[in-house]
Amino acid sequence: MAAIAVESAPVPPPPAPPAAPDRFRTVKELAAGSFGGIVQVLSGQPFDTVKVRLQTQSRTNPTYSGALDCVKKTIQHEGFKGFYKGTLTPLLGVGACVSIQFAALEAAKRALQARKPAGASLSIPELFLAGSLSGVANSILSGPIEHVRTRLQVQTGSAASAAPGTVFYTGPLDLARKVYRAHGIGAIYKGQGITIGREIVGYGTYFSTYEWLLQRHCQQAKVQRCDVESWRACLYGAISGYTLWLVIYPIDAVKSMLQTDAFAPGERQYANAFDCVRQTVRNVGVSGLYRGFGTCMLRAGPVNGVTFVAYEAAMRFLIPL
Repeated sequence: MAAIAVESAPVPPPPAPPAAPDRFRTVKELAAGSFGGIVQVLSGQPFDTVKVRLQTQSRTNPTYSGALDCVKKTIQHEGFKGFYKGTLTPLLGVGACVSIQFAALEAAKRALQARKPAGASLSIPELFLAGSLSGVANSILSGPIEHVRTRLQVQTGSAASAAPGTVFYTGPLDLARKVYRAHGIGAIYKGQGITIGREIVGYGTYFSTYEWLLQRHCQQAKVQRCDVESWRACLYGAISGYTLWLVIYPIDAVKSMLQTDAFAPGERQYANAFDCVRQTVRNVGVSGLYRGFGTCMLRAGPVNGVTFVAYEAAMRFLIPL
């Protein structure tokens, strides 16, 4: 009787060893975030200057009738460079802020991912938590940086034309030095409480929107993050920018008004953030919390779109190194 040959089942190849952790991953994320932040400042500073000037102008005797009037008067009295007042601070500082945002976001995502089954995606609440934690980390720098920038943005004219007794700041370092000497380190962090609140809500919304859109696309198209087209990253970044400012704009307006208020308690217009909201709504209406909103939304899409493109492009370049 002939023996029957029995084919043995193919032996599956041994599983590939896990990739060694990238010891410099956080450094690369910080570097890529810095690049994204620099791109963000250079592209968005003129819009931000107009936004801040509209937010902080007098309610009873406004300097500008609207965004276009602000642009016209700024060019007329200060030239195009007027839109870039206080740029040195965010150029150095926002680069650092955005690098912290992305590095803290990725660290939080890795910590949350480690608690989930292999292959499971982070949920929207988890992505929101990771984004909020990045916002808290970011606020350590963003509070004083935005305070300095905001005061310089609303300062018009020159030292020679300043009214007698008015303190004029020649730049961010001069402002920081004069404020510290006159009022102490706490004054540099003026408006810090509302800044932290803004960052928790804002960056939770911002990053959860972007990460969810990107995660969803990668799952549906069965591609890796590094394979996502730049135009798609720009689109998702723009959408995230719009959601960010739709959520936090009134908070940001209050922050700007508090940061440009007087330092001495007896000279302040607002006792705190709640008093600022109450006075603004009582005297102007809810619209007083949305001055400059149109300018901000014009800026939000393109600026945040290019920020994410710059970050993703930098990470693609740095990861293989």
